[in-house]
Amino acid sequence: MKFHSARRGFTLVELLVVIAIIGVLVGLLLPAVQAAREAARRMSCSNNLKQLGLAVHNYHSAYDQLPMQAGGTYLENVDKGTCDVAPGHNARRLSFLVGMLPFIEQQALWQQISNPHQGWAAMGCAGWQGAYDPWATQLQAFKCPSDPAVSSWGLGTTNYGANALGDSPSYGQAGYHEFNGGQWKFIQAATGSCRGFFVPRHASKFRDILDGLSNTAMLGEMINGLQDRDKRSLPSLGKGWGGAAGARGTSHACSDDVDPTRPLFWRTTGVTLDTTASRSRGARWAYSLPLFTSVSYSTGPNREMCFGADWENSGQCPPSSHHQGGAHIVMGDGAVKFITDSVDCGNSNSPAIMPTDASALPAGSASPYGLFGSIGTRASNEVLESEI
Repeated sequence: MKFHSARRGFTLVELLVVIAIIGVLVGLLLPAVQAAREAARRMSCSNNLKQLGLAVHNYHSAYDQLPMQAGGTYLENVDKGTCDVAPGHNARRLSFLVGMLPFIEQQALWQQISNPHQGWAAMGCAGWQGAYDPWATQLQAFKCPSDPAVSSWGLGTTNYGANALGDSPSYGQAGYHEFNGGQWKFIQAATGSCRGFFVPRHASKFRDILDGLSNTAMLGEMINGLQDRDKRSLPSLGKGWGGAAGARGTSHACSDDVDPTRPLFWRTTGVTLDTTASRSRGARWAYSLPLFTSVSYSTGPNREMCFGADWENSGQCPPSSHHQGGAHIVMGDGAVKFITDSVDCGNSNSPAIMPTDASALPAGSASPYGLFGSIGTRASNEVLESEI
């Protein structure tokens, strides 16, 4: 006897149903995969900041001071002057990240910088010189994986900056300034205005953090520019700073320049911007100007940048990120915190703290900018009462 078994395949309808089910499952799964990928990138970014925080502590252990924001070499009686001409100097405008290199396993790059290299003197030239190989080197330790920006101008970028401004918009570009016969300038102004963890051109120490390391922000995260008028990567310029009415002396001073229909971007008219790609947020990791390597604490994360006369000036440059809802900061004890956009920022109508302006708040004032302002200042007798 012969037995015949009939083989039955899938019908077209059944195949289409299976494909539809698979499509639905993939559609449900993709957002979860994307969220998992972003969570991994965010964790990697947090780890980069943790390593930088540890590097600052190791630097202090080795040299009994913090790495200097706006340090380096200079010529007496000269500000920038001949820093573009080999063998040159760097006009004391190197960022704190340069001093971090031996402490983040970048000894080879540090050896190039600390010795004569490519015809330039030891410690290199100005931080805007792309022809100097070290400044053109992109270090992954300085990049957040969530940031898609890529340098097109021949200089390495950074997503991490020093708290060298605190809650004041002034003198972050100058700090303690020495020239004109070796005389120190701006000491009183810089001491009163630069209320952050670092003071530019000054050998700060942990002992200067009178509010306590665990109560004071040391580093912060920031996005790089995509040349898309993002208010977090391009500062609104040109109206100057001051405590008087009409001047940019309050923390919401540039809020009217923001496009109300696209709140992350500047308006297309009536706003002064410098859209040069190499002059966007974090565009030069070796350069100490606030635009590139500093963060401020008068406005919360992902708020607009608001500067004075030009991009080389100082102003509000708060932390920012491509992570949802906030940005990372590093406290003085090395703890990494994620600060949400909704953090308490106090009175945005308060005059700025500017000891050189009679109509502004004087030096030594308590921060008017709430919790965020208090963690940005090093010696205002403001202590956190709870975990942030």
